Amino acid sequence: MTSTTGRLFRATTYGESHGGGIGVVVDGCPPRLAITAEEIQRDLDRRRPGQSDITTQRKEADQVEILSGLFENKTLGSPIAMLVRNSDARSEDYEHLRDVYRPSHADFTTEAKYGIRNWQGGGRASARETVGRVAAGAVARKLLAEAAGVSVLGWVSRIHTIEMPEAASQSSSFSLEDVEASPTRCPDTETAEQIEAAILAAKESGDSLGGIVTCAARGLPAGLGEPVFDKLDADLAKAMISLPAAKGFEVGSGFASVGMTGRQHNDPFASGQDGTPRTATNRSGGVQGGISNGEELLVRVAFKPTATIASEQQTVNREGEAVTLAARGRHDPCVVPRAVPLVEAMMCLVLADHLLRQRAVGLL
Repeated sequence: MTSTTGRLFRATTYGESHGGGIGVVVDGCPPRLAITAEEIQRDLDRRRPGQSDITTQRKEADQVEILSGLFENKTLGSPIAMLVRNSDARSEDYEHLRDVYRPSHADFTTEAKYGIRNWQGGGRASARETVGRVAAGAVARKLLAEAAGVSVLGWVSRIHTIEMPEAASQSSSFSLEDVEASPTRCPDTETAEQIEAAILAAKESGDSLGGIVTCAARGLPAGLGEPVFDKLDADLAKAMISLPAAKGFEVGSGFASVGMTGRQHNDPFASGQDGTPRTATNRSGGVQGGISNGEELLVRVAFKPTATIASEQQTVNREGEAVTLAARGRHDPCVVPRAVPLVEAMMCLVLADHLLRQRAVGLL
């Protein structure tokens, strides 16, 4: 089971949802990067459970412990080991799932692959594994900001059939404060109110909803990415689809591009203020030929409705016998608002890795 991502900036996550804790080892981070535990905690606080009525009510402080790699709030160049301890697992809530396969979960497939699974909350397939990704992403975020002036911001642009108006979805028009103003993490006030009502209604009826997280990287230099297998958008696609419940990925115009002609879709070049080429439009989403072009990098990630719901569902047990299951426990009626920092973290990890790879070429 591989749990490592990245080539030069590498993150290896460990831990299970109902074990002693969750963590990550970051290797390849350059020395003397100024970062504090508080900066890492800030991103973890945005991911943690129990934030509002529209999220799981599991109570975890998700307090990070930095075990190695930092001294006097600066990176040493050695591996950065971080740990978040589990304190509110309630493994007994999952006893009824010991021999039952939950619909659309990884229970059956994990057992088919390894011949064994941890039935307490999903083990490594649980979204709690993403604690390590977010902690590593916070380090990558600081590296991007300090080394290249890059910032990354995500937001909820759609839940179920409720979508932000196109005019309100331009990332340059709002900030982190705008995103965090609503528990939905949708920065458009009217849309956020509709989304919150829809999620609460789904929760009340024992159902769940999916949606889309849009994420943008601003200030990204041109030249990041490789032209063939390690295209920047290809690595982003792999990173985003590796997130729990992620089912779709697109960059720039994405699937909408099939409804355009070449004349409609192409981004015309013009000379920027400093004489460097700039595009008049950004249907490419900041990536052309797998390499960043200096425009805003814009991606969207689709997340399915939460698989665990309170309504009765048909399934089978290990013996193949039909079982009616109404899951117990604490689960998000919609994972999408809490997925925003996850998408940001994966973007930061991919961009930090490609930033160091471009430095190795000698062009940054």
